[in-house]
Amino acid sequence: MNYARPLVTAVLLLALTGLGGCASMPDNVISKPEVKLRDVQVMGLGFNNQTFLLSFDISNPNPFPLPINHVSYGVRLDGLRFAAGKTDGEFSVPAGGDSQFAISVELDLLSTAPQLLSIVRDGTRREIPYQLEGELGIDLPMTPPLSYRSEGLIRLDSRGF
Repeated sequence: MNYARPLVTAVLLLALTGLGGCASMPDNVISKPEVKLRDVQVMGLGFNNQTFLLSFDISNPNPFPLPINHVSYGVRLDGLRFAAGKTDGEFSVPAGGDSQFAISVELDLLSTAPQLLSIVRDGTRREIPYQLEGELGIDLPMTPPLSYRSEGLIRLDSRGF
């Protein structure tokens, strides 16, 4: 009896089943990194625009490095939308380790919301609550962006002015 044909068919079926499972594998295999807002530094305040440097800490709980190719973010300060956007940038977070990244943001606080201008001024004297959410683009085949969300307290750094 020739067992080669049924064996080849079984191997092909197993391979196709395994490939079908690969598309959903990252959700099960990759643990979400933790991203926190470390610092909001006021780089410059002008009448028409204000420049801030947002610094983030990222922790990778996975046993392999995470190559990041873009970051989308939304930051709320004291419940009000402060900044949002997406930035391209390539960096890697080591396996089981930490990394940092920073984003420069220009805003027009006078046209955005008078309450937000007050929060920025007040934030240099006291800690204010923040909420952070977004996605990290992972530069690995068939890996969807990983979402993150965190909240805490932060004091704005006014060294820049």
